Amino acid sequence: MRRSLDPEGYEDPGLKSSHLSLGEMSRAGAGIGSPLQAWRARAEEMNPLRQYLPGRRGFYDLDGKRRSAGAPPGHPSRGEGQPVSVTDVDLEAAGSRRLLSQPDSHEGYVELHELVLDNAKDLCWMEAGHWLRLEEDFQESGDWSQPHLSFLTYHSLLEIRRALSKGAILLNLEANSLPAIVHILLDQLIYEGQMKPQDRDDVMRTLLLRHSHPTEDESVWTMPPALVQRSGTGRADVERPLLREQRPMEMSRMAGKEQSGVPKPQLLETIPEGAEATLVLVGCAAFLEQPMLAFVRLKDAVTLDGVLDVSTPVRFLVVVLGPDTPQISYHEIGRAIGTMMSERVFRRDAYLAEGRQELLRAVEDFLDASIVLPPTEAPSEPLLRALVPLQRELLRRRYQPLERLHIGDFLKDLGKDEAAEEDDDPLRRTGRPFGGLVRDIRRRYPKYLSDIKDALNPQCLAAVIFIYFAALSPAITFGGLLGEKTKGMMGVSELLISTCVQCVLFSLLSAQPLLVVGFSGPLLVFEEAFYSFCSSNGLEYIVGRVWIGFWLILLVLVVVACEGSFLVRYLSRYTQEIFSFLISLIFIFETFSKLVTIFKQHPLKREYRVQAEVQPGVPEPNTALLSLVLMAGTFFLAYFLRVFKNSSFLPGKVRRLIGDFGVPISIFIMALADFFINDTYTQKLSVPKGLQVTNATARGWFIHPMGDTTPFPIWMMFASVIPALLVFILIFLETQITTLIVSKPERKLVKGTGFHLDLLLIVAMGGLAALFGMPWLSATTVRTITHANALTIMSKTSAPGGKSQILEVKEQRISGLLVAVLIGVSILMEPILKYIPLAVLFGIFLYMGVTSLFGIQLFDRILLLLKPPKYHPDEPYVTRVKTWRMHLFTFTQIVFLVVLWVVKSTPASLALPFVLILTVPLRRFLLPRIFRDIELKCLDADDAVVTFDEAEGTDVYNEVQMPS
Repeated sequence: MRRSLDPEGYEDPGLKSSHLSLGEMSRAGAGIGSPLQAWRARAEEMNPLRQYLPGRRGFYDLDGKRRSAGAPPGHPSRGEGQPVSVTDVDLEAAGSRRLLSQPDSHEGYVELHELVLDNAKDLCWMEAGHWLRLEEDFQESGDWSQPHLSFLTYHSLLEIRRALSKGAILLNLEANSLPAIVHILLDQLIYEGQMKPQDRDDVMRTLLLRHSHPTEDESVWTMPPALVQRSGTGRADVERPLLREQRPMEMSRMAGKEQSGVPKPQLLETIPEGAEATLVLVGCAAFLEQPMLAFVRLKDAVTLDGVLDVSTPVRFLVVVLGPDTPQISYHEIGRAIGTMMSERVFRRDAYLAEGRQELLRAVEDFLDASIVLPPTEAPSEPLLRALVPLQRELLRRRYQPLERLHIGDFLKDLGKDEAAEEDDDPLRRTGRPFGGLVRDIRRRYPKYLSDIKDALNPQCLAAVIFIYFAALSPAITFGGLLGEKTKGMMGVSELLISTCVQCVLFSLLSAQPLLVVGFSGPLLVFEEAFYSFCSSNGLEYIVGRVWIGFWLILLVLVVVACEGSFLVRYLSRYTQEIFSFLISLIFIFETFSKLVTIFKQHPLKREYRVQAEVQPGVPEPNTALLSLVLMAGTFFLAYFLRVFKNSSFLPGKVRRLIGDFGVPISIFIMALADFFINDTYTQKLSVPKGLQVTNATARGWFIHPMGDTTPFPIWMMFASVIPALLVFILIFLETQITTLIVSKPERKLVKGTGFHLDLLLIVAMGGLAALFGMPWLSATTVRTITHANALTIMSKTSAPGGKSQILEVKEQRISGLLVAVLIGVSILMEPILKYIPLAVLFGIFLYMGVTSLFGIQLFDRILLLLKPPKYHPDEPYVTRVKTWRMHLFTFTQIVFLVVLWVVKSTPASLALPFVLILTVPLRRFLLPRIFRDIELKCLDADDAVVTFDEAEGTDVYNEVQMPS
């Protein structure tokens, strides 16, 4: 028995027992008892109930069943008991941050087959192209093109809409083979008058022809298109060419030379798991009077043996057949259908459509989001770039149809209302003392066991090795510079031990163990300023740090008790960029300042009085020049390796490996060059042997709070609250902003974070470390992002040309713990570290200063002051803000930057963080009176993009607005 279908493709349960032959249906009986009349009468009876069938405007129950909004009692929606899920595409398109994987959520793979004549002059279907988000077509050169955007003709889209309005639509068809599908499809085509009954056998034989896939010798380029004739017609007519000799439109793109052919990828490796396919068949039949289109959606996806090039089950079948006419290109119609079925929103609509009208609405929505280029002279690439903002706006509207999916009702049914999301906000104040700290502990510590289990993964071991070098290089660099600025009161050994101990404790106790704790540039600037203050006032610098540590502990207890971490919300990009730009300038200035000092101590002269041993104050020949070479060589080598990482040379894994270890490679190469130059003196890194302090004659491992050599003034014990507040501001800024960056929703962390607990740990450990003469630390932005990226597992089955998706992030404590232990063991590397010249560390210092400028919008806007407007980039802060007002905003930041530099250069340099905090009320209360809201949103927006797959010219520094 053939399945009985109503005119829109629904199975009519009332006719399951009917036996209607094609002859009976085709008889033009006008009587009441006519089977065809009964069929239509039954369809009319069902029409009033059609409005209650589930459509896109329905809502979803907790069990995933979709019901119509407003269905009357006693009339359950069609398909009740069959779960209809909101797909990943639904929620992602609707702007939801969290994707739900439901059984009916499927990626799409599309193949286009055309009717051709093989070498034996037999008819067959030949694959002409396939889609996995992007199009790949088989080229005349005999290989597959690179994945590319599909450029469609507007006429082909209109033809599809017209054909869908009249063609056969079969939805939820139950069939498990291609012959069964074709059998039912032809019955429907005959019933709807799309095809004559006498042509049934010919069309069936055509649709069941064998399917071939292109090779270098056989493809749509080497085989002539076929024209199917009615049975009994001579073969000469069959062999005549169908399509005109012309290149397919997708081959004639503007950048055709860049689309060089590449071998076809292994499709099975790139098709996502659970994907379902669409088969598009297009061809020409001379006996058809007009083009016909049939759209079939199977109830369950079926694997069709010998049809597709991959073993992906087919869910959709689209057939386009028609007479040979110069006005219609069936190839372009097939490409347009393939492109539409590969587009996620149209594919979602095709899954959820319950009738012809919904498919037509989906086509209209697709047309609304498409851009048509008028037939003018070929525009240049700069003119075409103007289409990008328009396309983004069209996509934004298309991918956020909240009113069509009722996502709010669905989330309420799941219990995920706004109150629940707000309750999960780690910065939300509870109104109770230490309430935020308690919430952090309750949120994170129950997952402690999984933090250990998740570390049992090879990727964690690889991350340990990588992060060890990423953390060791700055520790050695900052340690050497710290010893230089504090005259050996703290140096490499103190910084390595402090990093080891604090990182071990932080890894074991923190709420976000992905944070990498270490020393940073702002803390180095403070240490230099506080040392100068103590030296000029006759105070013991190392004892003053102890009292600062005591006040730090008191301050952090007060802030955590009051849940003060919420204040990080008020630190806009305006303040962050001023601070980071200032620190970068200090890095660069200090590098050349030290180099000038070396030239003053060892000036270039005609004659030198060379001694057997290096004497203080006695100039040495070539020392200044070699120091310049070492500094510049280290900087350029590290910078070149950073650029090389994102270049196109070598395989991606190799160049990323070289780029990630660029800093230690640069230090090693330049230190090795200095090692082989025996006759020229350069100042080396001062590293004590074993667990000794850097300057054993000036201090020990424990610092007496009342003073080591002289009593510490009582007034300074209380006055230390001021520098303590400054240190706290620096640590607060870096730690909380780093936590915000690593906790962005795009990173898909699932175990939560803890602003209050992490701040308490870092500041309290730093305060106690001062008792032992060790530096306080903070969360480091660049190293933390690098750590998170190293533990992120990306999907390997992404579509060609598409971005990889995050599968999971190994949120665990062991990698940070092992890195801390390895850094502690590095203190025994004194026989190696003592050969590193300070000039090499100056080069790394310069490298950190220069690279920190990248990603700072303030730096980009300062450069725009020197460029004519026609060379300005296509960025919102340029295109949506008048140029002079953009420069005015930049000028306010430059003025504040100058003020901060002046404060830094005076004896009041300790007040630098206080002056910096004044930018917060300036931004919140003064700038809104000068600039409009839309201008501030463009100029002061946090638009840093999370970087996983680094493109050429971008890396994690583009995501960082704080210096590290």
